[in-house]
Amino acid sequence: MPTPRNRPARGSSEGPRAKTPSPGKAEATALVVVESPAKAKSIQKMLGAGYEVRASRGHVADLPERELGVDVERGFAPTYEVKKDKKPVVEELKRAAQGRRLLIATDPDREGEAIGWHLARLLGRDPQEPLRVEFHEITPKVVREAVARPRPIDQNLVDAQQARRVLDRLLGYNLSPLLSLEFRKRALSAGRVQSVALRLVVEREEAIEAFRPEAYWTLEGRFAVEGQELAASLHEVEGRRLWTGQGDKEGRLHLQSEAEAQALAEAMRGLPFRVAQVETKERRKAPPPPFTTSTLQQAASSRLGYTASRTMRIAQRLYEGVDLPEGTVGLITYMRTDSVRVSPEALQAAREAIAQAFGPAYLPESPRVYKNRREGVQDAHEAIRPTDPRRTPEGVRPYLSEEEYRLYDLIWRRFLASQMREALYDQTVVLLQDQGEKPRFTFRAAGSVLRFEGYLKAWGREGEEEEEAPVPAVAQGAEARLLGVRPEGHTTEPPPRYTDASLVKAMEELGIGRPSTYAPTLETLEKRGYVERKGRTLLPTPLGRQVTRYLKERFPQVVAYEFTARMEDRLDQIEEGKAPWPQVVWEFYEPFLGELAQVPKKTCPRCGRPLELKVSRFGQFLGCTGYPGCTYTEPLEKKEAEAIGEACPRCGRPLLRKEGRYGSFIACSGYPECDYTRDDGKATGHTCPKCGGRVLEKRSRRGKPYYRCESCDFLSFYPLLDKPCPACGWPLAGKGEGACLNPSCPAHDPRLQPSPREERAKASGKGGKPKGKARASSPKPPQDWADLIPFLPELPPEERQAVEALAQGEALSEEGAKLAKRALFKLRMRKGRARKEVAPT
Repeated sequence: MPTPRNRPARGSSEGPRAKTPSPGKAEATALVVVESPAKAKSIQKMLGAGYEVRASRGHVADLPERELGVDVERGFAPTYEVKKDKKPVVEELKRAAQGRRLLIATDPDREGEAIGWHLARLLGRDPQEPLRVEFHEITPKVVREAVARPRPIDQNLVDAQQARRVLDRLLGYNLSPLLSLEFRKRALSAGRVQSVALRLVVEREEAIEAFRPEAYWTLEGRFAVEGQELAASLHEVEGRRLWTGQGDKEGRLHLQSEAEAQALAEAMRGLPFRVAQVETKERRKAPPPPFTTSTLQQAASSRLGYTASRTMRIAQRLYEGVDLPEGTVGLITYMRTDSVRVSPEALQAAREAIAQAFGPAYLPESPRVYKNRREGVQDAHEAIRPTDPRRTPEGVRPYLSEEEYRLYDLIWRRFLASQMREALYDQTVVLLQDQGEKPRFTFRAAGSVLRFEGYLKAWGREGEEEEEAPVPAVAQGAEARLLGVRPEGHTTEPPPRYTDASLVKAMEELGIGRPSTYAPTLETLEKRGYVERKGRTLLPTPLGRQVTRYLKERFPQVVAYEFTARMEDRLDQIEEGKAPWPQVVWEFYEPFLGELAQVPKKTCPRCGRPLELKVSRFGQFLGCTGYPGCTYTEPLEKKEAEAIGEACPRCGRPLLRKEGRYGSFIACSGYPECDYTRDDGKATGHTCPKCGGRVLEKRSRRGKPYYRCESCDFLSFYPLLDKPCPACGWPLAGKGEGACLNPSCPAHDPRLQPSPREERAKASGKGGKPKGKARASSPKPPQDWADLIPFLPELPPEERQAVEALAQGEALSEEGAKLAKRALFKLRMRKGRARKEVAPT
């Protein structure tokens, strides 16, 4: 296979001549480029004079936006362009780099390496020069040591990122338009990791729906033993273990009804029992290892309720630097890692912090060393830990936001706990049996007592297994009297829905995705409308189910767990220099092409050629591939009107729900004879304080709810409460006690009033159908009037008169403005239909 050829980036011409540097920067002999401005600020303070630190603000170059940008015939050679919004940044960096030593200190991962490679090329430097530095933590010592030891760009890391980017482009460029065609909906996408993660969520929901609960019964007994009362559960009957809803039922006794349980209870009443066995042992529970990216996201989800993307945003700030009295310093090490390795210096610092904070009794004899359980882990970075364990959460709390403090506290406690002694439990198990020749019934009582907290002193017991109540001390062989036995009914539970924590854990266990992809994947699923949140759980939407069903049917390898995990391993081999990246891309692309070729194409109703997704300045639409020979087009999102079961209040004909430019609305089926319309929304039960009309709950394009009157311009972006304002009687809105919406009321909260920007959006139609004065405002005279004149005879007389007056620049009344707007809409729709009706040449 031909080797890839990296074409020079376009759009990177030299900018204007550099300005004279300020006196403070004239002494800088080296330019250090990082990714984020916050990181640049922190590192500038640490390096001081002699260095100028600037930010690239993420990726500066990428594949083109509106074309594939990958030469499939020439070894998948990518074409890179400077991103439009980054052209000024690149020009500034070029000027700053002139005559200076260049150091590229982007994030220490594949993405950072690729950004560094692009920067080196764009700034006219050889990537093989020693110009790459890595900051695994943002502290003065580490930053200065890294700057003193630069290295060349690691081409293996660049190739690994390049292969992932090319794969994602090949998949997205071919699949995303296909999904939009199939489901007639905009902004749909598929991805190598994203689609498999969606399949996990969908299949879990299907398993929950297919689940059939199964009843089972247990027996709880109370015994008198040596003057003490002991509670125990029925464990075995004639040597058969009782099934308690978990594990395999084969060979176990399954009590399916209360009658069976009651029969056993009657059989054992009055029988003499004895203590058959007492076993007491010490149980040790080892601490968990320090955080990796996935375990941090899991713990932040379960303990703090943070989503994966929120966790990573906060962690990024903690890594980049916080202003403390002693200076700016990063509080944690780099937060994208799948390794549990910790440096010897950090281990020693942790032991000192443990001794100081909790005492020497909590220190093990030697430092704990953890190994990754999963194969193929990249060990480039340490685990996520505090840069200095002596900085306690309470000590830095005044300099952090509340969410930063909570996440730092979690990371600090986990790291110290990982180097502390085990928790010690005294566990006791007591077995009681009837005293027949061949014992028939065996009851079991178990309990444990925490004898030494160990690592739990730092980590806490939240999320840990619940302790069992202690068992009274009894002697083996002692007589036991059954005081009572009670049957208890249970049903099996379906598997739980995924949360951020459990989905990330499942992806990690299956080998799908890598630390840098977990949070963006979950964010994309929610943004595309494939999943929605209910509390902390993730539910697939109907669209998410349909997309998964379609991909499983048409592209089984794209969403196959094993195939995706195997591809991740192959991509990791590129990073290790064990596989050429074009070959790995071809291993995925070849079977994908085979599946793509089997997908039936949607055809043009005029000429029979395939339809394709096209983009204009008005958005996406479907067009014939035979253009310009065939000019057939149709809207992408095409929904048929549906009856809502109501009659039009004007003419009595059925009302329909239709899809318009700004969402759904209710209209009369007798249009254009009857032009009755109203907003489509869920009734809230509230009446409008302005006109007495119904207040409806609607949703914006981004899915956020808002509340508006169906008859006037009353609008609220906050839910209305059931209690009115005591001062004026208007409804209160917001959370808790609420605030008054009435601008004339002394109790009014100005924050509840829509901003001027929101008002303009509402008036222009971007926030929904215009209301009140905004609706009645006169439109501008039409610039395409000459094209509309041929269709004037089709208008009713009053509408024709109004629109002709508008075209001549006359002032219109409120009613005239409404008629003119309606007429313009009809004329332009008729003009569009006329164009489509023209026979193809």
